[in-house]
Amino acid sequence: MKFIFDIIKGIFIGIANIIPGVSGGTMAVSMGVYDKLINSINSIIKDFKKSFLTLLPLVIGMIGGIGIFSYIIPYSLSHYAFQTCMCFTGLIVGGIPQIIGNASDALKKEERKMRFTHVIAFVVLAALAVIMAVANGNNSGPSVITVDFKNIVILVAIGIVAAATMIVPGVSGSLVLMILGYYSGIIGTIRDFISSLKNLNWSGLGHCVAVLVPFAIGCIVGILLISKLISWLFKKFESVTYCAILGLIAASPFAIFYKMEKCTFSAVNIIVGIVLFAVACAFTYLFSKKTKSTN
Repeated sequence: MKFIFDIIKGIFIGIANIIPGVSGGTMAVSMGVYDKLINSINSIIKDFKKSFLTLLPLVIGMIGGIGIFSYIIPYSLSHYAFQTCMCFTGLIVGGIPQIIGNASDALKKEERKMRFTHVIAFVVLAALAVIMAVANGNNSGPSVITVDFKNIVILVAIGIVAAATMIVPGVSGSLVLMILGYYSGIIGTIRDFISSLKNLNWSGLGHCVAVLVPFAIGCIVGILLISKLISWLFKKFESVTYCAILGLIAASPFAIFYKMEKCTFSAVNIIVGIVLFAVACAFTYLFSKKTKSTN
């Protein structure tokens, strides 16, 4: 059962990673697997078997979520932008009580109360998330990426940056890809890979692999590097780090709706959006509470 729960969590993390403005790291925190994810990545060499078994269901879910919803999410954002954004905002908000609980536990462990440094960390990181959202991320770039030496090097570098930001709660890796101008190209290549695989189009598969492999290599490097930094921050400044994460997450709804496609509002759309927000919020809260004892 735990394996299935972790696959479901991985699916939501994967979906979050392909929506501009939504943070996969935030979703991991909301789902209650962030610490486990970071610790397993850092221990992959020291304790390969345990880390591999911990990461396996999450990675399966993430790959499935990214693969399947690379078709569904763009359609949903184009046709049901408000409802989709409300749903994901609910998923994020529902996890906030758990994060506050983690911050409170960290303060008790450190035997101190909230200080000015905690407030500063919250405010500064919330401001950073807002600044990133209003940055020029409207250019999602070309939908087709040509394969040459220059682009391969760029793809590795972009993979490092994107993965490093994807794993930081409150920072949207897909939004960073938009700012860098490679969002449409990467998402389009993922869709082309699935279509080529389904139709056994070997030339199409070859092109997609040539694009996705260097990007994936960069992602692995970026995840390994940033996970070390985050682990160090949790070890040395646990309560301050949680406050910084709360600041990033508090600004996430702004980032989500700032990047929302233009849409027409009606009473039905608003009601459906509110219902989806409430359901998603309750789902994350109850799901994380239900599975906390299994971690």
